[in-house]
Amino acid sequence: MIQYKEIKVSTTDPESGYMYREGKPEGFFYLDHRTVDLKYNMITDVHITPGNTHDADPYLERLERQIDRFGFQVEAVALDSGYVTTPICKALKDKHIFAVMGYRRFSSAKGLFAKKKFSYIPDKDSYLCPGGQRLSYKTTTRDGYREYHSNPSECKECESLNQCTPSKTHKKIISRHVWEESREWVRQNKLTPSGKLLYKKRQETIERSFADSKQLHGLRYCRLRGREQVQEQALLTAVCQNIKKIVNHLAKLA
Repeated sequence: MIQYKEIKVSTTDPESGYMYREGKPEGFFYLDHRTVDLKYNMITDVHITPGNTHDADPYLERLERQIDRFGFQVEAVALDSGYVTTPICKALKDKHIFAVMGYRRFSSAKGLFAKKKFSYIPDKDSYLCPGGQRLSYKTTTRDGYREYHSNPSECKECESLNQCTPSKTHKKIISRHVWEESREWVRQNKLTPSGKLLYKKRQETIERSFADSKQLHGLRYCRLRGREQVQEQALLTAVCQNIKKIVNHLAKLA
């Protein structure tokens, strides 16, 4: 059976993308992916994509571009929950860049144990369920997820079976990405004093930058059609914002 994915295309601006996100307006939009520095909130990068582009898709490429072009020595980054992907976590850890990211709370199926109830045992590469049974490694999927399976004969007799799995074979399966340690590293960073401070600063810098561009510089709406035209508008807006930042900073030094 062949499945088809419907992709909506604008009749007036085909280069835009149809965006549907919870709590956001629905329709054809462009996304502004921007980077600011922590000290002065100067905009160091602006990149426009169609509205149906995932936030995380262009991130690593844009980070590398800034490092190569400006010679930045990036020590830390603060990102929202839209950037929490295993490849990004792994890349930042490999580059020794202290990363702090937001996170989304994913609820488990009603009445079932959440994944956090299952403890990973690194030295034995296995999971331990709330009932004390071990889930052993079985295979790795093409997407890079290692699967850990329980023993059905033991699960069948468990009093918590109905809270563990709805499987008719009485088998519980837990998935863990091969780079899961990188995601755990990012989660732990946010719990540190430095991580808490850095993530708080994210709201005062990048979020403020977006708000100013929309409220004070007309970036809430595209003035022209086509990605390149919108990119030009976003860049000019960023230039205006940066000039104001520079003037304000120099005024304080005077």
